[in-house]
Amino acid sequence: MDIALPHSTASSPLWSQLASLLPGRVILPGDERYDAARMAWNLVVDQHPLAVVYPENAQEVAGVVRLARENEVPVAVQSTGHGVRRPADGALLINTARLQGLHVDPQRQTARVGAGVKWGPVLALAQEHGLAPLLGSSPDVGAVGYSLGGGYGWLGRKYGLSSDSVLSLEVVTADGAIRQASPTEHSDLFWALRGGGGAFGVVTAVGIQLYPVTEVYAGNLFYPPEMAREVFRRYREWTSAAPDELTSSIVLINVPPFPEIPEIMRGKSFVIVRGCYAGSIEEGERLLDFWRSWRAPAIDQFAAIPFAAAASISQGPVDPSPFIDTGAWLRDLSDGAAEALISHTLPVDGPPVLVFCEVRHAGGPMSRVGPEHSAFSNREDPYLLYAVGLPLSPESGAQIQQRLAGLHDSLASDLSGRTYINFLGVEESRPRTQSGFSEAAFLRLQQIKARYDPDNLFNYAFNIPPLQA
Repeated sequence: MDIALPHSTASSPLWSQLASLLPGRVILPGDERYDAARMAWNLVVDQHPLAVVYPENAQEVAGVVRLARENEVPVAVQSTGHGVRRPADGALLINTARLQGLHVDPQRQTARVGAGVKWGPVLALAQEHGLAPLLGSSPDVGAVGYSLGGGYGWLGRKYGLSSDSVLSLEVVTADGAIRQASPTEHSDLFWALRGGGGAFGVVTAVGIQLYPVTEVYAGNLFYPPEMAREVFRRYREWTSAAPDELTSSIVLINVPPFPEIPEIMRGKSFVIVRGCYAGSIEEGERLLDFWRSWRAPAIDQFAAIPFAAAASISQGPVDPSPFIDTGAWLRDLSDGAAEALISHTLPVDGPPVLVFCEVRHAGGPMSRVGPEHSAFSNREDPYLLYAVGLPLSPESGAQIQQRLAGLHDSLASDLSGRTYINFLGVEESRPRTQSGFSEAAFLRLQQIKARYDPDNLFNYAFNIPPLQA
């Protein structure tokens, strides 16, 4: 059964016990620091936890978990705030931002990364040794949370998912024990945490594999929106014969009219071919001839770049903002799917509702891994959809939700019915959790949940209830 809240949290001894364990690092409502502490990176999330705590090592995390359990208070976990799955209302929120340990072993080509570390520092330190982690499109995202949900980035078709390159995890389970999960220790927990999300404990550090990547051929080709249908057809042809070294996507974008955006793009719509080739620069240039010899793009940003500059590929936002997003796996990128994406994204009458829709080409090594490897499922679909809108008012938020629902309906014949859990929006992530896994994988996750968290203490992550005996 789920952990119940105490009748009077104000009179609970929990707060004084936490204050003794974490002096100066327990923030309650009424504290001038509370509003900043409870904020998520997605400003749509307006959560009100019972308290926010900032442990600095695994031992302190374990102490917090034990106290929460003894006082019957549920636990939510957050670091960078990108991956909030259920607002931490009524929970003790553990913020892992101060778990900043980071070490790279250049001989073994591995790194150990603390739960509060973002990909940016990992990338910078690894690149000093000619190595690269399997980060996502933004170095500003937390490395651990990203990897727990799978993690498909710009080296995805070359080296696979970030979760597949996790070698070990340090995790505090619901009993307050610090456990090491690996292929030889707590192997069931190791299987569950790689792709199954954070419902099984507080991951305080991960060991990851690094790869010898220092330079890539990457960037964006911007085409005018009236060419969108032609670009989609050509992109489908391009990806049908793409080598594993090429990870790419096609994007429909309505660039906001913000003054910091270059004038050539500001307030305009484009269809973008985006990619990263992790092979020889000469071969990367040759692959781009497929586009350049066809139609000259309005803007051509493809070039040889150091992988340390990988953020320039997606050019994702760094500052917190409100957004409503969704994702889904596509069986195909048919003409009908392209038409649905275009009609729901590019503006027709009035301002656009969505900021962008992106379809990433999947496959490669991630599709060649069996179900026994990890909890991550749905590896067979060739394309991955992600769509985002910025709600600047309650009315626009409702309009975005309607548009995203309409997009799903229009894509019905091309959707596989499966989801990628890292791309699930706040409102949909818990009701759609199960569609992120095969039936067998979800059942096994529930069994592992029952073993390590039978009372569902960690009920603010993805919705994986413990299997009832």
